[in-house]
Amino acid sequence: MKKTLIVGTVAYDEIETCKGSSGKILGGAGTYIALACSHFKIKASVVSVVGGDFESTHLELLKKKDIDINSIEVISNGKTFYWKGKYHKDWNKRDTLVTDLNVLADFNPKVSEDFAASEIVVLGNLHPAVQGAVLDQLVKTPDAIILDTMNFWMDSALEELLKIVKRVDVIVINDEEAVQLSGKESLFLAAEEILKLGPKYVVIKKGEHGSMLFGDEGFFVSPAFPIKEVIDPTGAGDTFAGGLAGYLSEQNEVNFENLKNGIIYGTIMASFCVESFGTSSMENLQKKEVFQRINAFKTFTSHSV
Repeated sequence: MKKTLIVGTVAYDEIETCKGSSGKILGGAGTYIALACSHFKIKASVVSVVGGDFESTHLELLKKKDIDINSIEVISNGKTFYWKGKYHKDWNKRDTLVTDLNVLADFNPKVSEDFAASEIVVLGNLHPAVQGAVLDQLVKTPDAIILDTMNFWMDSALEELLKIVKRVDVIVINDEEAVQLSGKESLFLAAEEILKLGPKYVVIKKGEHGSMLFGDEGFFVSPAFPIKEVIDPTGAGDTFAGGLAGYLSEQNEVNFENLKNGIIYGTIMASFCVESFGTSSMENLQKKEVFQRINAFKTFTSHSV
């Protein structure tokens, strides 16, 4: 059974949308990625840090999902990373109301010996210096290193980010971020420029309009899974990355065809994530529900001329 190493925030969020307010709930990129990965036959570990205020029930939740939590450091006299945001009616627009880094401000990731030789590594949205510190602790070259980043790091730590981009196999970003990172307006040209920076593959997320995969072999376009009612889009991108990573971890090889399938699994996972506030949908998700949507996806994307 292959090992998947996940580095990302394990945090508390508070979310406001046109559908209501969540109150203080479990969140963080590392949490969403791990919950998505838990639906695959792999061994996964999360590298993160939390404060003494972090509820043990949330750590138990990850353990029950067979996620290794030995690399989640608990700073007993510190507070957990906290983010509060408000979404507009246009789900692509949101305002950050509060960001308290707390223990994350001095986060020094420590990868356990058990997972230093992981086959798949997922670098969740964190400072590039933290992502680099994780890569430096690996004892062998993974089958794939997947990077998820955002425009904040392009604005504040571009030089460090570019060093990480050069070291990864797959970069996962949204369309706005792809345009910013590449300096190109067309997504096709943007992908070409980003591939020159080092990755073998570029995955561009387009929210409700699906996603695109680019590599030397060509490109692939996937629609999103149609959802009747979106409650909260927080963590959808992380869940997408987790589904992609989980699928790749089950495969013998990381190649264009397997990435195409991985994107579909990521799409399906993200479709569940947005149906309720925070991680609640992912906490209760059953594998049979995943397969039902995979089969439905195959039906409505099938076409013959």
